Amino acid sequence: MPDAVSPYHDRTPNYDLGHFATYLEHLCQLNVADEPAKHRKTAIICTVGPACSKLDLLKDMITQGMNIARLNFSHGSHEEHAKTIALLREAAKGHVAPLAIALDTKGPEIRTGMLHGGKEVTLKQGDTIYLSTDPKLKDSSTATSLYVDYKNLPKVVHEGGRIFIDDGLISLTVKEIGSDSVMCEIENGGVLGNRKGINLPGTTVDLPAVTEKDKADLLFGIEQNVDIIFASFIRSAEGIREIRKILGERGKHIAIIAKIECEDGLMNADEIVNEADGIMVARGDLGIEIAPQKVFLAQKMLVAKCNMAGKPVICATQMLESMIKNARPTRAECSDVANAVLDGVDCVMLSGETAKGLYPMEALMMMHSICKEAETAFYYTKYYEEIMFHTNKPTDRTHTTAIGAVSAAVSCRASAIILITTTGSTAMLCSRYRPPVPVISITRDERVARRLHLYRSVFPLHFSKPREADWQADIDERIEFGIAAGKRHGIIWAGDPLVVVTGWHQGAGFTNTIRILIAS
Repeated sequence: MPDAVSPYHDRTPNYDLGHFATYLEHLCQLNVADEPAKHRKTAIICTVGPACSKLDLLKDMITQGMNIARLNFSHGSHEEHAKTIALLREAAKGHVAPLAIALDTKGPEIRTGMLHGGKEVTLKQGDTIYLSTDPKLKDSSTATSLYVDYKNLPKVVHEGGRIFIDDGLISLTVKEIGSDSVMCEIENGGVLGNRKGINLPGTTVDLPAVTEKDKADLLFGIEQNVDIIFASFIRSAEGIREIRKILGERGKHIAIIAKIECEDGLMNADEIVNEADGIMVARGDLGIEIAPQKVFLAQKMLVAKCNMAGKPVICATQMLESMIKNARPTRAECSDVANAVLDGVDCVMLSGETAKGLYPMEALMMMHSICKEAETAFYYTKYYEEIMFHTNKPTDRTHTTAIGAVSAAVSCRASAIILITTTGSTAMLCSRYRPPVPVISITRDERVARRLHLYRSVFPLHFSKPREADWQADIDERIEFGIAAGKRHGIIWAGDPLVVVTGWHQGAGFTNTIRILIAS
């Protein structure tokens, strides 16, 4: 690949220093005084909850860079989620880059029951507590008898084993096992609320890959025309196949992103990456199932596997956690987000920061800013060379065209790749090689445009005008549409070289033409 250089109007000294001989030289030339690139290439996923469920705020969040809205189906009814989806669709009207909507399944979780009177209880270190599977305690748990919704709990735990509650904030040690209960000693206490998650590290559980609730939620997602499923607690490729079967023909357009958040999922990562449409590194539960000091290893491994396979990968959980209560993140959080971008993720995700935090807009804007800074330090040339090395040859014509487009964009210092696509496959392939410029992808299929938000560097646009009778005139109109959008967003300026990728024939599967144009 030719030495990487920056596009004309995003040029800063930090931006794409790939022409240095080594990675260390590249790092030595980074300068905190330099401005970042204007256009962010990493997508941002925001969880929608009570803190941001107002129309005006959602409109502002879309304007400020929310690419994908996540709905957490561990909470809320179908009626409530339907209202939120309608609100999101209303907020997204008028935006040329459509908003994608993701349904995050509850998955085969283990949770505690409701506490007596609905009030929180305090669990004290050294005290004894019974975890019971007796349904009579489902709505009347106490600080000494706590309902757990997994009937086989006494069969899978062992004396001396550890049980974590509420993201590991509370830990118990198993002392005695009964027929329908487990006696534990409280190792680390704390305040316990209703329906908190339970983790059993090092234990193989026999939960179904897809619960009855998940099935109902997936069918609801089809009815609501969601774009993405975040599939929770995926332990093997079979879980993905089961979800795909439930989605069926009506939901075949929905991307399935496997959430890796348990040890089994890590062990079966290769088969899951191969079967799923993408991966989420769900660090919350993962950091309880494995030692927290090993989570970064799992993150780097999963990101690399997805990059090699050309599958999108998302980094999630506690990225800007302190911004739930504070207007500014910690320095460690900023570094965490930046390092995820440098690892090669396609998307980063905000959870409680936007769903229940005091500063949802500030969290989004901070995430946006950190991503841009990190992208200027990304070593594009080295990445391109390594992906090329691992690409199976010979490549087909669409894949070859995508490689050529990325290389041409660097060689001619293009400010963008303008790509006309039907199915989005060429845009996805371009993303795989991490171009240092945006891939402005124009499609008539709004579903395709929404799904393309999963892919780094891709700036998807929905072109809604009717087809021109003259096919070439229709192509030219879509190219002009993409250039105009690029100008509005400060990506393209008059005189900039542009790499334009189109087909030689109408329809999908014919993308094989690269042209270099100068923006007027």
